[in-house]
Amino acid sequence: QVQLVESGGGLVQAGGSLRPSCTASGNIFSFDAMGWYRQAPGKQRELVAVVTRGYSINYADSVKGRFTISRDNAKNTVYLQMNSLKPEDTAVYYCAAERGSSRVWGQGTQVTVSS
Repeated sequence: QVQLVESGGGLVQAGGSLRPSCTASGNIFSFDAMGWYRQAPGKQRELVAVVTRGYSINYADSVKGRFTISRDNAKNTVYLQMNSLKPEDTAVYYCAAERGSSRVWGQGTQVTVSS
C-alpha cells in the first residue's frame, strides 16, 4: 500500500503563507485523485482541496482564492500553497490518495496561524 508523508506545516502569523507538500511512496498517477483535508480541534475532518488525475480541481469555499493545490507526477508529490492565512485555518492538514471509495491517509502536518 502506498504511504504518504506530509511536510511543510508550521507556525505563521495571520496574512502569511505556507506550502505543505505530500510525497507518496508510489505512483500518484495511479490514483483517481489526490486531496488535502484538515481537522481542527473539536471539529470533523473537512475537504480543503482535491485534484483529479485529469487535473480537475475543487476547493472548499473557505479557501477559494487563497489556496492552490498542485501535483507533480514525476516527483509523486502534491502541494498546497496557502496564502493570506487566517487563524481559522489552524488545523492538522492531511494528504489523501483516493481510488474509488478507498482513501489512504498521511500522518498529517500541523498548521498554526497566530493572530
